[in-house]
Amino acid sequence: MIVNRRIFTIYSHILILCEQLEVIYLKNSGKVSLKSKVLTILEENRGKSVSGNRIAATLGITRSAVWKGVNQLRNDGYLISAVTNRGYCLTQENDLLNEPSIRTLLRTHDIGRQMDVFRTIDSTNNFAKRLAEIGSANGHTIIAEAQTEGKGRMGRSFHSPSAQGIYISVIVRPPVTLEQASNLTACAAVAVCEAIEDVAGVRCGIKWVNDVYINDKKVCGILTEASMNVEEATLDYAVIGIGINVNNPSFPDDISHKATSIRLEAGGCINRSVLCAELLNRLEERIDTIGDGAFMDLYRARSILDDRDVTIYNNGIGYRAHVLGIDERGRLIIRRSNGSVDRILNGSIEL
Repeated sequence: MIVNRRIFTIYSHILILCEQLEVIYLKNSGKVSLKSKVLTILEENRGKSVSGNRIAATLGITRSAVWKGVNQLRNDGYLISAVTNRGYCLTQENDLLNEPSIRTLLRTHDIGRQMDVFRTIDSTNNFAKRLAEIGSANGHTIIAEAQTEGKGRMGRSFHSPSAQGIYISVIVRPPVTLEQASNLTACAAVAVCEAIEDVAGVRCGIKWVNDVYINDKKVCGILTEASMNVEEATLDYAVIGIGINVNNPSFPDDISHKATSIRLEAGGCINRSVLCAELLNRLEERIDTIGDGAFMDLYRARSILDDRDVTIYNNGIGYRAHVLGIDERGRLIIRRSNGSVDRILNGSIEL
């Protein structure tokens, strides 16, 4: 049984690697797969029938090739109806994340304009960091339907089931100081809140420093990893990793008491492509304001910790404190049990 499990694990990693290599090859060669071309046309006409002749003429291929591309998309899980004399229709119920559906909703200049979408990946942050190290552009975005090794702060794992959440990492190279760069996570948290509220109509709060909450339960975690130019004291790049519980119907027993999803709070499923695009739109808007710190008032206004007693963990040691607020630099202001007031930059908070 152990051997079989190991073989399955190795096989899964090989499949993930093959998908990554295929995406890189197609991007570098300038080629676009047949099914991606067909999907782009169907996404542009979502909910409407498009004839096979029209698709074939647009792409300069045969109707047989169109049929092949449609079948490949169906095998990937897309719901595509076919009606005689009317053509193919990508139904409104489709919720698989893909580049065409997200790109059509973008208002950004850089973020999301270069994008790789995977069915499964070990970690979007790990892949994005590898791309950043070889010079990937500002705004390059990695999205996955599922992660096998999703991670949060301090080495924690992040529950990443397939086709339920949004698991996304964005490479950013803003011209900021190292002090300003430390607020990238705060920028991302505000962007997540704004996107969820705009798309789902559910009010969100922020648990310092990197979690988004709804009704005192976690709906999103953010992990920012950066590379610094030590000699010039500047930011080389940062990878902002965001995991959002979107359409999860439930959670494992060990986290069900502290985790929630937008679906559970809003009372219905959310279109993940719409939410993903709005998140990227908001993220670029907020990062553009990081230099003047205007976003920090929005961040502080959403804090769910103000005037609450919490346990703070740092280097494995926990202590009780009362939260007074967050200062203009994003530091948590606390009053310790002995009455002293401190401002802290790092730590893990337990309500």
